[in-house]
Amino acid sequence: MPGRFLSFATSEIQRLCPFVGRMGDKIKGDWNVFAQMCPVASKIDQPIVIHEAAEKANRAQPQGGGGCPYHHAHANGTTLNGASPAHTSADAMAANGTAPAQASSSDSSSGNQFFYHQAIQESIQKLHQEGRYRVFATLQRNCGRFPHAAFFKDGKRDEVKIWCSNDYLGMGQHKKVLEASHAALDAAGTGAGGTRNISGTMSYHVDLEKELADWHHKESALLFTSGYVANEAALSTLGQLFPGLIIFSDEKNHASMIAGIRGSKCDKKIFKHNDMAHLEELLKAADPAKPKLVAFESVYSMDGSISPITEIADLAKKYNALTYIDEVHAVGMYGPRGAGVTEQVGELDRIDIINGTLGKAVGVFGGYIAGSRTMLDAIRSYAAGFIFTTALPPVVCAGATASIRHLKQSTVERELQHLKAAQLKHLLRSRKIPVMDNPSHIVPVFVGDPVKCKEASDRLLKEHSLYIQPINYPTVPKGTERLRATPGPLHSATDLLHLVDSLDKIWNELGLKRVEKEELSELPELTEQFYFASLPVEHLRNTPHLAQTAVVQM
Repeated sequence: MPGRFLSFATSEIQRLCPFVGRMGDKIKGDWNVFAQMCPVASKIDQPIVIHEAAEKANRAQPQGGGGCPYHHAHANGTTLNGASPAHTSADAMAANGTAPAQASSSDSSSGNQFFYHQAIQESIQKLHQEGRYRVFATLQRNCGRFPHAAFFKDGKRDEVKIWCSNDYLGMGQHKKVLEASHAALDAAGTGAGGTRNISGTMSYHVDLEKELADWHHKESALLFTSGYVANEAALSTLGQLFPGLIIFSDEKNHASMIAGIRGSKCDKKIFKHNDMAHLEELLKAADPAKPKLVAFESVYSMDGSISPITEIADLAKKYNALTYIDEVHAVGMYGPRGAGVTEQVGELDRIDIINGTLGKAVGVFGGYIAGSRTMLDAIRSYAAGFIFTTALPPVVCAGATASIRHLKQSTVERELQHLKAAQLKHLLRSRKIPVMDNPSHIVPVFVGDPVKCKEASDRLLKEHSLYIQPINYPTVPKGTERLRATPGPLHSATDLLHLVDSLDKIWNELGLKRVEKEELSELPELTEQFYFASLPVEHLRNTPHLAQTAVVQM
């Protein structure tokens, strides 16, 4: 109803709602931000006004009564005025004379009865309270116009540009990939029709595994339904294959590696990130008679650091350990043929098992491992994550094969991507916006607060038509929340400047910390070492989908 609003005193809301109560005085200045985290307040279509007059009057009234209508309805399994708790209206709240948002502070069980819905809701509310409840943006990529996409919200469609895609090179829309996928779809249909063991192995799978083995200079490769499943299945199976195995794991390894190591039930030793002295200390202390495996990544996706592969291979050889590397953020991106950082530094033959993905730079879907024929035959025969699941669709395998064949021959996509990443880092530093130093293609912009990180992301999308997803705990440690940008070869010079101008404006609006001039560093050394900041014109002439992109003049 026009002109209506709900009026509450701050102290009354803080008394009734544990979420607001923990926020203290912050709630007065940032009510609109916090309200979006409440399952009730986020549904209210009238303004909520915090009045100091109501605050004073409230102190004079006796405490008691009231309570959050959401909490009571939730605990009793009822509705308010015919509405479910998650859609409680302002009218229902006003009728109950209460403020929004109190969840139960009691146990989820009472006597012999356990309240499942209450336990679930309390878990979700905890995420809201900590500012790390995840909201998915509904997008539709525009084929042939990467990185353009349509964004859908509240029945409206808006045009946005994506700045956080893992389709790093835009290969998901490359002409060769689309043609191969269409041909496979017409020839073989949609699905594989079974597991690899039961009618699901097709020529598309065999061809792709041969292509992957050749890419990594290995005897064999094995496809999985995702990079996550490949890590979890392979690492957990190695524990069965090598009794007494000790796994040495980098502290920043991906969740899929952690899950696989946990599933292996092996003794594990965690070494400090990229700390070779600590790794050697742990290897030296281990029983020399026991089998050992060093598990690590090449490019760590959230901060962009790169592992010292040669040094790790040296230590593994010295202490008779196997090596397992996750290259999911590197395949297609580094090396003369795009086989990853391991190829770039010339160590393909010294790594026993390489894990990769088809869903990032390759632009399709799925995961894999590559290694010796004997090793992969054993994993194929014992890994539950491989045996008991349907094979990848032939259309996916055909598209991935075409993409890899192209990336083996063409360097322009990754050269231009690295150039854009280096330029974006430089432009951000010139505005004193805190870019987390790293030598890779990933551009993490430090925020350090979950609520403000989400707000910065929301403003980029709503006010500037730019989409960068906030990265919060548990993906990164608390207090290191960030915006993770991944500029691609198809982002133009105008796009780079628009993003930097937009971030600069938002940094001012939210009062986010900037770095001092003396803290600014030069362009990442390894990026310059890998790819020079210039591209021969003939590369662009042969790559029409990149020809219109420009570079920023430094």
